Amino acid sequence: MNIKLNKPLVVFDLETTGVQVATDRIVEIYCIKIQPDGSEEHLHQVLNPTIPIPPVVSKIHGIWDKDVVGKPTFAEFGKELNAFIGNSDFGGFNSNRFDFPLLAEEFYRAGINFDTSSRKFIDAQRIFHKMEPRNLSAAYQKYCGKELIDAHSAKADTVATWEIIKAQVEHYDEIEGDIDFLHSFSGESEFYDFARRIKRGENGAAFFNFGKYKGQKVVDVFKENRGYYEWMMKGDFPENTKSVISKLALESRNS
Repeated sequence: MNIKLNKPLVVFDLETTGVQVATDRIVEIYCIKIQPDGSEEHLHQVLNPTIPIPPVVSKIHGIWDKDVVGKPTFAEFGKELNAFIGNSDFGGFNSNRFDFPLLAEEFYRAGINFDTSSRKFIDAQRIFHKMEPRNLSAAYQKYCGKELIDAHSAKADTVATWEIIKAQVEHYDEIEGDIDFLHSFSGESEFYDFARRIKRGENGAAFFNFGKYKGQKVVDVFKENRGYYEWMMKGDFPENTKSVISKLALESRNS
């Protein structure tokens, strides 16, 4: 092994009820504990999150409400997990922003003392993004094999972007060369507005994607609290978002 460890390293991943650290819960955890001598211990557990798993999330990770019936809650499993982790450092993918903060939140809610101050963290996603630039010049080099001259001039960037799109369609077998597919694959069709404040749900229903009403249907909120619509219209929201909620407010009045 070419990584020198001074103490155990726990590489882990979570499946959860959603992506909000403060409110979502863990439904599955897998850990590999690597010792300084290279030996490994594995720990896997499906958990009952004690809250419903949204179907849209279950479709992603394959764990449904029926699958967690009878499984331990985090409060019941937390002491075993804490003992397994011990004084280990941590590794994951996007773990610095999501997995570890959510794990720490679960320990906090369960009343289990979980020290975070003395640990080191390795995030493979951060390494990936630092080592593999995700800008237009890097994409032009990767897909077109060319150096982007005059980067940040509108003409050069536009020409390069069109060449990249054409090259991407040729590069990946799974990407279809028609507008409907490319829009669905790369666009923002899951949101009604460009600022991503209003999310598109099943059957086209509009839901708030922020604030105290996050996850609630917009027309229902406007029926119950007309002042929230008026607050948004007076607030510092993009005009595109205001246009969207104006249509939804009219719908709430007529339904």
